Amino acid sequence: MIVEHALLRIKPDQSAQFEKVMKQARVLIAAQPGFQSIEVLSAAEQEDLYLLLVKWDRIASHRDGFRKSDDYQQWRALLHGFYDPMPDITYFGSSIFDD
Repeated sequence: MIVEHALLRIKPDQSAQFEKVMKQARVLIAAQPGFQSIEVLSAAEQEDLYLLLVKWDRIASHRDGFRKSDDYQQWRALLHGFYDPMPDITYFGSSIFDD
């Protein structure tokens, strides 16, 4: 399993609309092969900042599957206009505590 991580910086005064659209867009990513779960957490001390965490079975499920799908084009159309700047994606693997 891998975790996709992104800090989402939302344009000022658009957080409420972003949250509404993200809830709608969730079905697009959840339908993907290899998808496990998604969390979008709002920052406790910084307005318009969110942490996106998506669990995938492997990196290719996101990068070569979802990112190349028609569903991703819809996701992009719904959400990318909220970001300023566009987020960087980082993948994380196994825990250092897994023995």
